[in-house]
Amino acid sequence: MSAQTPFLVFSGTKSRYLAEKICMSLRCPLGQMNIQHYADGEFSVSYEESIRGRDVFLVQSTFPNSDNLMELLLMIDAAKRASAHSIIAVIPYFGWARQDRKDKPRVSIAAKLIADMLSASGINRLITMDLHADQIQGFFNVPVDHLYASTVFLDHIKQTFLIDNLVIATPDVGGTKRANSYSKYLGIPMVICHKTRLIANEVAEMRIIGDVEGRDVLLVDDIVDTAGTITKAGNLMITNGAKSVRAIASHAVMSDPASEYVEQSSLAEIIFTDSIPYSKKCEKVKILSIADMFAEAIRRVCNDESISSLYAIK
Repeated sequence: MSAQTPFLVFSGTKSRYLAEKICMSLRCPLGQMNIQHYADGEFSVSYEESIRGRDVFLVQSTFPNSDNLMELLLMIDAAKRASAHSIIAVIPYFGWARQDRKDKPRVSIAAKLIADMLSASGINRLITMDLHADQIQGFFNVPVDHLYASTVFLDHIKQTFLIDNLVIATPDVGGTKRANSYSKYLGIPMVICHKTRLIANEVAEMRIIGDVEGRDVLLVDDIVDTAGTITKAGNLMITNGAKSVRAIASHAVMSDPASEYVEQSSLAEIIFTDSIPYSKKCEKVKILSIADMFAEAIRRVCNDESISSLYAIK
């Protein structure tokens, strides 16, 4: 890599597909790193080029399993010990974010614990996207650049829908703020699905607050895990007279059998970003890349430019 390059980009194992696209957008090569695995499941990280005095960007989403998080922590520690000037963790999908508060007695707040681990390991800055809860930014004592997938979704929405007949919907009350941002920006109505759960990852009851009859509905969410909520919401929209139902969601966790649920549902399409690799076969799933958005954020961080001007809506 050229000595004039002010920064270096490296990737963990499972996020290499995205890091390569980010580097292509930045017109720089991906940094050389070796991750050696041992028979007992441990692994070690080493940089195969000098990073002394350089700004180092480490691309790694922390989706399951936990090896992805551990790999990132070792990358950060190795960079600190190799005398990097600054270490910026680029985490498109920040795992454990759903455990952001104490919602019942004697539980952990995993999002805070992960924030503490990343800070203790030595990061100087975090770049992430669509945290499950905005307050997680406050768990860090370093700057957090919080990007929004709406930057890449809006063009797709305008190309796919007749805006005059569109209704924005949220599959649960917790996503009201996110859906309301789309509703206000596009100048269209919003409806809400109210759900109740008896156990985690299983919806007991759901009802619609608002009118969807004869309208094209766009469900907006941040994470789709089992797809139980979003497919049930889609089916409910059609039952209540919606003309069509599509969905957008930032992070395709898509735990089995989520793809089957989507395929069998009333959803015409569900659009994700590539913050998490999606390799299952489902004709209804479409993936939009966030590589250019993250590349621009990295460029602006290096040039001390504003990040917030990237966003159409927040």
